[in-house]
Amino acid sequence: MSGSWSKLQKALSFRQPKSPPENASSDAKSPPSTRPSSAASSSTFSRFTRSFSSTSRSSKRTCAICLGSMKAGNGQAIFTAECAHSFHFSCIANSVKHGNYLCPICRCKWKEIPLMSSFSTDVNTNNAGRTRVSPLEDNYLDNIPRVPPPVSLPLPEPLHFSDDEHLPSITVDQTPSPSTVHPETAVLKAFPEYSAVAASGSMSRFAVLVGVRAPPLADDVRHQERAPIDLVTVLDISGSMAGSKLTLLKQAVCFVIDNLGPSDRLSIVTFSSGAQRNFPLRRMTEQGRREAALAVNAISANGGTNIVEGLKKGVRVLEERRERNPVASIVLLSDGRDTYNGDNANQRRSPRNCRSSNATSGPDFLNLLPSSICPRNREGLAAGQLPTFHVHTFGFGLDHDSSAMHAISDASGGTFSFIETVGTVQDAFAMCIGGLLSVVVQELKLTVRSASRGVEIGSIPSGRYASEISEQGKQGVINIGNLYADEEKEFLVYLSVPSAEIEQGATKTSLLQITCSYKNTTSEEMVSVEGETVEIRRPPVLSPTDVVISREVDRQINRLAVAETIAEAQQLAEMGNLEAAQAALTNRRATLLSSVSAQAGDALCSWLDMELTEVRERMVSRERYEQTGRAYVLSGLSSHSWQRATTRGDTTSQILLQGGSSSNSGATMYETPSMVSMISKSQNLSLVNRAEQVLRPNKSCNLPPPPS
Repeated sequence: MSGSWSKLQKALSFRQPKSPPENASSDAKSPPSTRPSSAASSSTFSRFTRSFSSTSRSSKRTCAICLGSMKAGNGQAIFTAECAHSFHFSCIANSVKHGNYLCPICRCKWKEIPLMSSFSTDVNTNNAGRTRVSPLEDNYLDNIPRVPPPVSLPLPEPLHFSDDEHLPSITVDQTPSPSTVHPETAVLKAFPEYSAVAASGSMSRFAVLVGVRAPPLADDVRHQERAPIDLVTVLDISGSMAGSKLTLLKQAVCFVIDNLGPSDRLSIVTFSSGAQRNFPLRRMTEQGRREAALAVNAISANGGTNIVEGLKKGVRVLEERRERNPVASIVLLSDGRDTYNGDNANQRRSPRNCRSSNATSGPDFLNLLPSSICPRNREGLAAGQLPTFHVHTFGFGLDHDSSAMHAISDASGGTFSFIETVGTVQDAFAMCIGGLLSVVVQELKLTVRSASRGVEIGSIPSGRYASEISEQGKQGVINIGNLYADEEKEFLVYLSVPSAEIEQGATKTSLLQITCSYKNTTSEEMVSVEGETVEIRRPPVLSPTDVVISREVDRQINRLAVAETIAEAQQLAEMGNLEAAQAALTNRRATLLSSVSAQAGDALCSWLDMELTEVRERMVSRERYEQTGRAYVLSGLSSHSWQRATTRGDTTSQILLQGGSSSNSGATMYETPSMVSMISKSQNLSLVNRAEQVLRPNKSCNLPPPPS
């Protein structure tokens, strides 16, 4: 009986009111008299037919996969199979992507597979449930055959990501360039807090500013002088990213693709409820860039937010690669809170940016991250051991988990950027890759050593850079790591200065000897640089000019004090004491404006003044702080602790519109010339794209033609 029922159900499943297949229509036209039955069975069959017809009509209105409406006019693309059953195109394409090649209703095997191939338009659903079609940019389609190849079924991910493209063979150019004949080295500098200390006097806390600046990139050989990179983008494609967010993200990633060199390699990982490697680690040659752009345009948004799985997969791409470029980094972007791990797993419907107990310490799921990006999870971790891969995180929009994104970047040695306006995501990426694509110094260590008896190093406030004082205060080492071209790091070294009576007749006291060592990314050779010995005069009586603090030291003292006050205000805000937080910021601003460097019109002090004012405004109310204040503060603290530029709100755009530059004035804080140049390129491209959209709207990827 069950077998007969199954046959009957299968036969009836082909009955559709509009365009049934031939075998179904022949059955439907068979006269009832050819099927003798009792009155009861005929009545039962009649009721079943009416019931099935009603169900069939209902299936026409409802997608059998997502159970959502397929009513005409909702903007959803509809796929009607050869068996006459209909589904949302995005739903059935996703089902086929996971290896389901039979009709979900009648189990009929299809000859035509509904697949989102790399040559098809990608379908995204915005928050209103409407469909957005984002085709590839026309100038790239000009180089693609107009007749699409046969659709191939999606290949499953390999067990191991050891399928990275081989690095290019190194050819030695016998014609030396000016930069190789006379290579520039890193530059060291030092300024004592005061130029003199009385011979009979002593100081227990005397500051010396120590700085190092990376060599620049020559304009004619920029690709040859920098280190090539292996870059993995880990992108949030959860349901909240659908619509304009995903479109802008695609444009930003395509901008990154276009600006990578042929020796650079890129992999694309996406995550929602799970994680997927959409594009393997490939060189960004002309062909590689085109293939990467196709992979980007095939992305669609749906599902939850699983940041941990996305990071794990991104790390695997770098850990399991066969060959390695000198620089490796991960870029993580998310607009929400991880709903599958840590204390958020059971709070998927709670407000995303609500205050939580981990607002300052980071999410509970940090212990789930690989040790290569979170060294504290590594067993037997040596003191001062650095993470293997830096993760630069981007909080997208107003609903992201800023505490988690900051904690992830901080643990890995990367930076956290706050993209307040979704339209600036490309500029934020531009600033980041402007730095990553200009690494000229690696494994940098800055060493200071006492130059006189009695001079002892007491402390080195070095932010998030590891520092160590050894030999009973005789030596201090700061482990900096990579430097971008023209990037500068400055540190205050506090030491004790004894009286000059220990050396009879001395007119000067040598304080510090400064050296640095690093690996040149071009030659891969270790380079050592020695700076001048820091000295102060020891007169019997001090003159009025001797007691004036150095502006260079004063401005650095101001920077550290402002960063410390902002961190203190953030902790007060997290406890709900906004009044005390604003009072601390106001007092610090008054102290800043009365300092010697600020009175002299120092540009960095002016920037710090604006930062204090902006932070105070974003703490004016609990609502304002929760919405944008926390993310703005955390991105600023990330920038100060690493002395590296981050996007804070829309400050990137403001800096360029105000004509900022990365000069020594510090007007733009930590931006380098390469960063400013890349941001300018992004903004100019955006202006061109906005003009072109009048003629060609709905473009998801805005790439210029590959170089010939």
